Amino acid sequence: MRVFDPRSLAASAALIAFSAAPTLAQDVTINLGYAAAEGSSYAVLADKFEELAEEYSGGSIDVRVRCCGQLMGEDEAFKAMQLGTVDMHIITGNNVSPHFPMMDAFVLPYIFEDKAHAYSVLEGEVGQAIATDLQEATGVHLLTYGFVGDRDFYNSRNAITSMADMEGLKVRVPRNQVMIDTFTEFGAAPIPLPWADTPTALQTGAVEGADNGTSFIKSQRFYEIMPYFTALEHFVYFSPLFASDRVMSRLDDDQRDAVMRAARDAGIYQKEEMSAQVQEIRDFLTGEGGMETAEFDRTDFIAAGQRVQDRFAADQGDAFLAVIEAIRAAAE
Repeated sequence: MRVFDPRSLAASAALIAFSAAPTLAQDVTINLGYAAAEGSSYAVLADKFEELAEEYSGGSIDVRVRCCGQLMGEDEAFKAMQLGTVDMHIITGNNVSPHFPMMDAFVLPYIFEDKAHAYSVLEGEVGQAIATDLQEATGVHLLTYGFVGDRDFYNSRNAITSMADMEGLKVRVPRNQVMIDTFTEFGAAPIPLPWADTPTALQTGAVEGADNGTSFIKSQRFYEIMPYFTALEHFVYFSPLFASDRVMSRLDDDQRDAVMRAARDAGIYQKEEMSAQVQEIRDFLTGEGGMETAEFDRTDFIAAGQRVQDRFAADQGDAFLAVIEAIRAAAE
């Protein structure tokens, strides 16, 4: 027979009381990576997020920013977040498409009429629906889309005055089918390369041209080796801040709110800072930077972009077509 011991009752009561008591937030360290150079638009987002997440969490979150591919390149980072081996990473939107093809709807050439159209889509119901679907499909959280800029074009062969000037030009493109198909439609010879290999390929002449966000051309100092600049505005680029489910599940409710708020506010800050800099950077590139630019006719480029849009809409299924139709409707 078991003998009753009042001390065990007291111990049990103490344990229950301890378990029911509110727990203090545990300190969390978050490693945040990006593959671009310091001073790039990615740095603007990452550094502001670090500042705000630490402030909003009362210091219980310590964000450690790792620039310049210290954690890994963009091609590997998304998968690593799915596995939980990377906490957070900023990844160019087109490099997410191999993991979540619906993202290509935002990558299509000339899909947005202007920046106001792009922001109304990404910051509205369409962008939120894509973020929700991405999380459900991959387990990765999209915290903010951030700044939307243009991928400006540059090359070493000739000035671009019309689409005919693209004929046969060896152009580096990311490993993204929309972008490969677009430059093929432009008449160029696209060569898919990861970002890490791009500077060397440009320096050695393995490729003759490429496109990047305006600020990247300056921060990577491509103006020193590429003589021709074109504000083609064929693709927008955006650089969402992503988080692994593993790191988000380590946060308590208050910390999670702090992270979401910090991401939102950092995205707004990046948008304001970088939007104000674009024309200034273009002026630098074609002035002090020494790049030559020319007047050009965008008509054939836009028509080629429309053909790429229509092909992808036909090939990718009803869900993809619905997103494209929603994007087009948002411009009306």
